[in-house]
Amino acid sequence: MWDRILDHMLKGFVTRGALHVTYPDDIMRTYGQARAVPVAVSLRDPALPRKIVLNSDLAVGEAYMDGRLTIAGDDLDGFLALVTANVGTAERLWWRKLAIGLRRARRVVDQWNPVAKARRNAAHHYDLSSDLYDLFLDDDRQYSCAYFSTPGMTLEAAQAAKTHHIAAKLLLGPDMEVFEIGCGWGGLAMTLAREYGVRVHGVTLSEEQHRLATQRAEAAGLANRVRFDLRDYRDVTGQYDRVVSVGMFEHVGVPHYQEYFGHVKACLKPDGVALIHTIGRAAPPGATSPWILKYIFPGGYVPALSEMARAVERAGLYPTDLEVWRLHYAETLKAWHDRFTANEAAARVLYDERFCRMWRYYLKAAEHTFRHGRQCVFQFQMSRKQDAVPLTRDYLGAACQGTAPRTAKQNRPGSPSAGMVPE
Repeated sequence: MWDRILDHMLKGFVTRGALHVTYPDDIMRTYGQARAVPVAVSLRDPALPRKIVLNSDLAVGEAYMDGRLTIAGDDLDGFLALVTANVGTAERLWWRKLAIGLRRARRVVDQWNPVAKARRNAAHHYDLSSDLYDLFLDDDRQYSCAYFSTPGMTLEAAQAAKTHHIAAKLLLGPDMEVFEIGCGWGGLAMTLAREYGVRVHGVTLSEEQHRLATQRAEAAGLANRVRFDLRDYRDVTGQYDRVVSVGMFEHVGVPHYQEYFGHVKACLKPDGVALIHTIGRAAPPGATSPWILKYIFPGGYVPALSEMARAVERAGLYPTDLEVWRLHYAETLKAWHDRFTANEAAARVLYDERFCRMWRYYLKAAEHTFRHGRQCVFQFQMSRKQDAVPLTRDYLGAACQGTAPRTAKQNRPGSPSAGMVPE
């Protein structure tokens, strides 16, 4: 019975490309376009059709991890490209509507992230072995979207370009106090301190990130200019010249958006500027994949712009700039996946085969969501005053090309040339 139901579902789902499915009883069925080159998968567990029917996202991801779903030639790239290309047109199907509806009904529960739960969620992903992240990240350990401002950039160059682009939008001046919400392994904070002369207070809920960020700052001789605390951003008091957050807002959860932006405002001095860099959805509000919630980012959610904007409005912050990055994260994830695959033997020493299959599935699924789906990156700049930043974007200057000025001048905030300018 479950084979027949799955067969019916796939007939409606696969309208782009082609898919060959070998069922547990060795019967093979073909779906999609007759002339397309097919991706072939085999279901090796008699219970798998039922699980896919009842919870397709979770079941397919778990089955690939366990080897109960295999892909000819292990063409994970082709399989996930096929799935992602068809998801956008499948929302008309009754079973997709039902699945999305059930996920949305759970949003408040899934995204309720008080401090204790937020700590557990952070530990699930970011307290993995530091050696794991060395296998695929750039030398500075930037674990967020890189900025490929010119063709042919290396991952290291694109991550540096991202950092300097953010620095330009922050309009930094010597000895400014910067609060970083979600400091990761400290790369952004150290760059801002070393190259822009500011003082940075960063916070993280990951013990491993806090340990390594502190070590890196001490080794770089920056311990007197950067400080990392193992604490929730909501526990930080005081006001700063600048607030920055890169790749952390995805962990906040919609029920906490107003609390988040209210705290950003409270931490800003009257003429302060904040820059929030986050994955976003170029679509109405939705819900997180149950596989991602269970295995990768518990409590995580990618916001719609409307959800962010509503919370910014209610907090009384003034939106001063919004930039949307398209496909930059797809290229970043491709680079991460390729590096991880090249170093997979080392990953197996740290973890096991199942973990490695999970990690490859995560990186590739995310890449294709950015490449073929409705995900992008938002850089949302805001302030307490409408004249806290220049009236035009000319102040970005060389940073738009991903290069850092060696020195900077802080001009009058309201002037068109205020901010970072190369000498």
